[in-house]
Order: sequence, then C-alpha cells, then structure tokens
Amino acid sequence: MNKSYLAACATAASVSFGATAATADMLDVHMSIPKDLTFLADSAKIMDETLRSMTGGDVGLNLFGSGELVPAGEILESVSTGAIPAGWSFLGQWGGQIPVAQIGATPFGAGPEALAAWLHVGGGLEIIQRGFDEQNIKVLACHITNPEPGGWFNKEINSIEDFEGLKMRMGGVGARILNEFGASAQFLPASEIYLALERGRIDASEFSLPIIDKDLGFNQIASFYYYPGWHQPGSVDVLMINMDVWNGMPADEQAMYEAACQVSMAWTLAYAPSAQTPQIEEFEAGGTVVKRFPDEVLVALREATDRVLGEIAAEDALYGEAYNSMKAFVASSGRWTSLQSLPVE
Repeated sequence: MNKSYLAACATAASVSFGATAATADMLDVHMSIPKDLTFLADSAKIMDETLRSMTGGDVGLNLFGSGELVPAGEILESVSTGAIPAGWSFLGQWGGQIPVAQIGATPFGAGPEALAAWLHVGGGLEIIQRGFDEQNIKVLACHITNPEPGGWFNKEINSIEDFEGLKMRMGGVGARILNEFGASAQFLPASEIYLALERGRIDASEFSLPIIDKDLGFNQIASFYYYPGWHQPGSVDVLMINMDVWNGMPADEQAMYEAACQVSMAWTLAYAPSAQTPQIEEFEAGGTVVKRFPDEVLVALREATDRVLGEIAAEDALYGEAYNSMKAFVASSGRWTSLQSLPVE
C-alpha cells in the first residue's frame, strides 16, 4: 500500500468531516476472501486505515477473512438478517439472489474507469441499491478490479468447441455464457479453487489479476494462462452494511464511510495496471504459457454475450435498467474518446 497516498487522502477527508467522531465505532466486516490476499483485501485495509486516520482511531473496520466466522456464501444472508453487521465481497457473487448484482461484472462491458464513473456519476449505484433495499442492506462500491485474465487452463483453447465439457470455475454472468458452449462453469470461493484444480474437480479457473493469482498458486497447477478477460473487463467489490446499522450511524459518520470508500476505489484504479506485467513475465519465466484466445473464439463469445445479457435483461426489469443505463453511459463518451485518441507509432 502507498502510505503517502493514503495519508494525503485521509488528511483531505478529515478537513471536510472533522478530525474525530463522537464515539468509538468499529464495524465488524466479514470478507468473502482471505484477509491477507494481495490487492483484493488491501483495498478494505486502506478503507479501514483511512477511517482511523480521519477520526483519530475512533472509527474503523474489524476485518475477518473468509470462513473465520461466517462462510463466504452466507455473508449476504447474514448481513441481511443482522447476524453480522457488514460484509465485503465481489458484487456479482450475489447475482443468484439479487439479479441486478450481476452487473458487478459485465462480459464485454465497461472497463474499470467507465464502471467507476457509471457507479458514482451515472446513477449506477442508485439502481443497484434498489435491488439490495429488499435485503435490508446498504451497498458502498469501494473497489474496482481492472480487466482480469481469461483464466488458467490445463489445455489449449483453439476453437469455441474446446469449451465443450470443460469444467471451469467462473464467477458472474460469464459462467452462464460458457455453459452455452457445453462447458460446466460454476462459482467457487477463492479458498476452494486450488484444491479443485489440483484434484481435477475443475479443468480451468478464472479468478483475478496476475498479482492475486500468484498468491493463490495457480501457476503451479495450470499450464496455460489466457487473455483477454472477456468476462470481466471491470468488476466491483462492495461493502455491504446492514441497513439498521447504517441508519443508526450519525450523518457525519456515514459521510466518512462514503469518503473512505472513495479513497479505497481510487487506490484500486491507480495501483493495479503497472503491477501486472512484471508478474506475467515471472509466470513465463517459470514455464507458464501466456496466450490470447483466438479471435474467432472471442467473436463467438461476444455473440453469445449479447444474447444472454438480453435474456437476463428481459428476465429482470431492474437488471435491464442497470444494463441499459451502463451501455448508454459508456456510449455517451464515445465521440469524445474517439476525438481524443492519439496516433500510435
């Protein structure tokens, strides 16, 4: 973590919201990932440190890793009922219970900067919040993950037919799309992926950025590392707070949470890009074969994506509203982006 960056952001925020809070308030946050996992857990730690810096240590997060007290798959229900006050997870993990949560990672969709802008400027988070209102949960979007690799595979993918019969760990909408081609794709928590690959329960897995995949050791048990991450060009992790807990906070404390959340998100956007190439090169030096999916495979995946996302939008009105809102927001900058593009050598 960049401590000077964190200190500067916390200082700026404390000027706006005051140096101390009225009472000590440490929020127990149960994560769906190990709390020592590079980058994904670091953003939660940055939010905690920012809150503590803003308040002289009176407000912060007590972070619990996956399975320490609550299984990763039970976080949503536990926050909803008030069994635990808060959770931290990939938004798309809850798409089965809350369809609009699938917008947390849209195949061939918004990249990281556009996703962050849509959430916080384009009204995206307000739409998502309506899906969580019925669960009695307040959602703060505090982490953006940059484009992920297409995944680790134990065989080459030379055509779309190579997905037939493939057992793959895949999160979010991407799993539904791969299953269109005969794959058996399903979500697994981070803590279960390595053993599943090692024991042959799955043949392939996507998870996250190279620096994160290294921590989980996927390069030790899979030979091929495919790009691009068509399934998650940008994805969002969220802090979910029981709505009764959130409403019980004074307004200035709520504002501090929102400000610290923005510090965390800004750090994720700034940190990730430059850290990945050295890690990819390290994988290659160790024998990993880094490849791109053939263009014809990506074309087929794109065609299936458009069809599946249209079906999901028809199945759930709120998801449809979010999906169409995101597309319109991204398209609104299209001409500006085109006019500003610079020639390359």
